[in-house]
Amino acid sequence: MSKQSNKEKLLHIATVGKTVGIKGDMKLHIKCDFPEQFAKGATFLINKKESITLSDIDLDRGLVRINNITNSEDAKKFTNAKLFTTYEETRKNCHLNEGEYFWFDLEDCEVYEDEKLLGIVKEIERLNVTNYLSIVTDERLVKEGFAKNFLVPFIKPFKVDVDIQKKHITLSGAMDILEAS
Repeated sequence: MSKQSNKEKLLHIATVGKTVGIKGDMKLHIKCDFPEQFAKGATFLINKKESITLSDIDLDRGLVRINNITNSEDAKKFTNAKLFTTYEETRKNCHLNEGEYFWFDLEDCEVYEDEKLLGIVKEIERLNVTNYLSIVTDERLVKEGFAKNFLVPFIKPFKVDVDIQKKHITLSGAMDILEAS
């Protein structure tokens, strides 16, 4: 089976929770770093063919109203609906500051220290306020007895250089973490 391209893949960015009150308001559980995406009139996919539009949003209270629904009975059909967006929409709607990256851009990057390949980023994990690269160790290092995977904080002084175009991340101190894993 071939791997989906980023154009086809959808990002799960929120889940609609239970209804609140009688006017159709629903809890919104945001699963991303860009709450500004959730604005009145914003449209999200709930599967590959169906979408919903936010007719009202209160980020402070974590509430949303969908498709101009005005009662809890009609709203209940959206309980536990996952909201998705595309990579392209994310790039268009979400602003990154210097030195910030989308997690999906970091995934599958090769990780190096002192020009030695340590492994490939499988995913990003957030523990408290720190993001960690979850790295699948290069097979050569696994054969030498190192752990099959390890975590490295994605902050300075560990983060040295990131080249998203080349899918190449240079770290410092990652080999010490791998040796201790």
